[in-house]
Amino acid sequence: MQQNEFTSVDIEEFYDSEENASNDFSTDIVVLTEYENQLVTKLFDRLRVVSPETLEDLNTRISDMKRLAADIAKFPSLLERQIIMGETRTQYTLIEALLIHRDGDKMLHLPSKATLGKGFLVVKYHTFSSMTRLAESFGMDKADVKAFQSATSVLLFTLMVEDVYMNLIDDSSMSLDIRRQIAFALIILWEHRNDQNVTDAAPVLKAVWDARRNLAPAFGTMVGTSELLLISIQMDEDWSAFIKSRLHDKDVSQAMEEFLFGLSYEQIQTLRRTLREKGISAIGRDEISTFLGQHIKTDITSDLRDFFMLYTVRRDNARVRKRLNIEGPHNTLEDHYMKFILEKNKEKQYNDIHAR
Repeated sequence: MQQNEFTSVDIEEFYDSEENASNDFSTDIVVLTEYENQLVTKLFDRLRVVSPETLEDLNTRISDMKRLAADIAKFPSLLERQIIMGETRTQYTLIEALLIHRDGDKMLHLPSKATLGKGFLVVKYHTFSSMTRLAESFGMDKADVKAFQSATSVLLFTLMVEDVYMNLIDDSSMSLDIRRQIAFALIILWEHRNDQNVTDAAPVLKAVWDARRNLAPAFGTMVGTSELLLISIQMDEDWSAFIKSRLHDKDVSQAMEEFLFGLSYEQIQTLRRTLREKGISAIGRDEISTFLGQHIKTDITSDLRDFFMLYTVRRDNARVRKRLNIEGPHNTLEDHYMKFILEKNKEKQYNDIHAR
């Protein structure tokens, strides 16, 4: 099901010439896409009949969200030419600035609109999460409830993809051309708080998360786990192609282990060593804390906030390993999958251009 309304374009069309930088297109934050607006209208119609007071509260909340977006839009656009203290700044100079590698938190190097817009997206996520519960509580069709759940998941993955883009921009194994495209995609995300790549990736990553919740991998061995994950998903040819073409990469397989087990690379190595020393081939989730000698959260809920929290733990661990150049995955599974999607899209653009 379609969550966002985008017409696919070649990013190179926007990157032809700095001289063409202009104000000919909208620089507003997308408060509601056409699809999201249709969902909200359905919920409003339902609440108007069964709970007018709830409708009033929700209408106030959405109005507050729109005012927040309007206030953020007052800050300088990232797509317009500016002259600050005699220095000309455009999206192109911002792209080149983003490509400069910096260790540590880059927050103070980012535009104000970028940092403020992230807060807007968090507000929008919470608003849609609330609307999902209202849709369920007030008896909307299951298809509509599922649509709200899907729209909410897209918002969460849009939050996540901002981090992924920042990681990939620093990935020197990728071509400079693709990294420039990622930087431009990041600027568009900051400008509008919407992203066309998330439309491709979000349903897959959500399905992977759901599959992971239903798996019971044998801790201490990875035999058959990747195949079981592939069979469990049964829904996306891009994911299948990713698994088949990238799982042989050591960093990808280690990132996959972290994702599946819900443990850090270091914890996995300690657990394997302990089980090998004790002559035990595998244990269940509920025994992990005992063998590692520390409390490990092993219950996997359907709450997408848990997905995001566990992602940030893996992200932070990967960044530390990369900075210190130590053993273990230097990227998350999400990084690797988005890199695969972006490279595939770039190849498709290239083939389409040369087929004309």
